[in-house]
Amino acid sequence: MKKAAATRLTILQKAFELIYVKGYQTTSIDDILATTQVTKGAFYYHFKTKDEMGLAIINEILNPTLTKSFVEPLANEQNPLEAIYNLMDNLLMKNDFLKVEYGCPASNFTQEMSPWNKEFNAALNELTKKWEKAMTEAIEEGKKNGFVRNDVNAKEVTVFVTSGYWGIRNFGKLANNKLVYTPYLKQLKIYLAGLG
Repeated sequence: MKKAAATRLTILQKAFELIYVKGYQTTSIDDILATTQVTKGAFYYHFKTKDEMGLAIINEILNPTLTKSFVEPLANEQNPLEAIYNLMDNLLMKNDFLKVEYGCPASNFTQEMSPWNKEFNAALNELTKKWEKAMTEAIEEGKKNGFVRNDVNAKEVTVFVTSGYWGIRNFGKLANNKLVYTPYLKQLKIYLAGLG
């Protein structure tokens, strides 16, 4: 990797870490410069504005990370109901990238920036749609293979499950404790079992 590309990646990674902890609006360019130890000139060489950097974080850091953590696991198990439960259990209880005290970075960005920045909104919506599409397709495939009842509406199940995930993430953030996730996972297991 060339030096310029390495510097750009360092800025994105370190800025993401700061934003995940502090929030986007309260993280200043000066905070980012202090953490990355790059000059203001180097920052502006790579990004014209903080928002340009924020979009790059969504597209180049969050997108591949969340695709690997949220989307790909749905294709790795034959039974989509088990895949969905295992995915949620992993995301909430086992995933080291997602910290209970800071919530989900995509959700944080959505709550903080979606109302104010149309480009952020579009990029975050694309991430969410990718996850919804993968889950809906997995459920539809499960219907064909006999794991899910034929009368189940895959899109409605997806909306219900993903909205539950976003909500419980916020409860975890408030409580700063993974034990908050346990009732959600217990009820999710019961709900998914009823779809088979």
